[in-house]
Amino acid sequence: MNSKTFIWVGVFLGSTIGGYIPTLWGDSPFSFVSLLLGAVGAFVGIWFGYQLSQRF
Repeated sequence: MNSKTFIWVGVFLGSTIGGYIPTLWGDSPFSFVSLLLGAVGAFVGIWFGYQLSQRF
C-alpha cells in the first residue's frame, strides 16, 4: 500500500472519531468542541498513518 493511503485513512478515521466524542456527553456534532476535537483527531490520524506506513 502507498503511504498516502495510510495517512488519508488515518485522517478520515481520526477526524471522524474526534468529531463524534462530544456527542457522548450530549453536545452537538457541529459544536466548536466537536470541530476542535475533529482537527486534533485528524492530526493524530496523520501521525498514526505515517507510523503505520513506515512499518509496512
